[in-house]
Amino acid sequence: MSPTTDARSFAPLRERVRTAGLLAPRRGYYAAKFATNTVLLAGSWTLFALLDDSWWQLACAALLAFAYGQTGLLGHDVGHAQVTRGRRATEVLGLLHGNLALGFSYGWWMSHHTRHHNHPNHLDLDPDILRRVVAFSPRQAEGVSRLRAFVIRHQARLFFPLLCLESLGLRIGSVLAIRRGVVRRPRLELTLLAVHATVYGVVVLTVLPPLLAVLFVVVHQGLFGVYLGCVFAPNHKGMPVHDGEEPDWLARQVLTSRNIVSSRPHDFLYGGLNHQIEHHLFPTMPRPHLRRCRPLVREYCAELGLPYYEVGAVRSYREVLAHLDEVTRSVARPAPAPR
Repeated sequence: MSPTTDARSFAPLRERVRTAGLLAPRRGYYAAKFATNTVLLAGSWTLFALLDDSWWQLACAALLAFAYGQTGLLGHDVGHAQVTRGRRATEVLGLLHGNLALGFSYGWWMSHHTRHHNHPNHLDLDPDILRRVVAFSPRQAEGVSRLRAFVIRHQARLFFPLLCLESLGLRIGSVLAIRRGVVRRPRLELTLLAVHATVYGVVVLTVLPPLLAVLFVVVHQGLFGVYLGCVFAPNHKGMPVHDGEEPDWLARQVLTSRNIVSSRPHDFLYGGLNHQIEHHLFPTMPRPHLRRCRPLVREYCAELGLPYYEVGAVRSYREVLAHLDEVTRSVARPAPAPR
């Protein structure tokens, strides 16, 4: 059976997964998850208030970056209808987690992330590739600005430092999307973003003197971006990219995704996205079921002869950087002379 041509190849796997009960909701798990995440987020801000004017606030900023990252991962589950299938409840939870708690547009992220899931690693259709300043193929380095050309020449070394700007990029993308009318409720989303920014600014400037306040924001938002980037980068970066006709759903998701060899702590830190292949095949699958789904997917891929790629966490980052470096070398390498 050819995984690139048989559009029905996904149906038997889905039936096995459904029969195993892995698509069923996990309300108790998510109720506990919401409770513990609220304690983490509220506790971090409480510690911020107790520390007052202290350089220990920079350590608190790091803790808050982790809390924001965990909140973002929970919001990711919400957006994929893993928490609840109800459209209204999903939207309310998404706006609370995205716009109000974290300060970026839930509506924009939903549009952006849905397109990514439909066309992973497609050079013309995957927004996760299109909005990056680095290049994942030599073609992306053609006709770029001087600033981006400089970044591409050094992109392997700059990759992790650039993640510090990810939080800023999410906010800029959110505002631009709202101005373009991409989201369904632009006024509501903009209002919630303004509330987040106002409360955040007032709280930080009330507790901290100006210099420490600026450093706190830089550390908090920078490390928040690094955490998100470290969670999402291993998933597809350095895996095959394409710009032509796409294979069927099963092959499209498996061939462009990378799993991380995982323990339970990995599941917590990565929000289940360490099981990226399973997540891309079954986006609505509740997070705790992804680990149980893995052996079913591996077995089925083996039956089809479809490569199932899984490496350790450290190696995944090395592969991302090696791919970026190879693209840089390809761009710098002179074209062969015509015969």
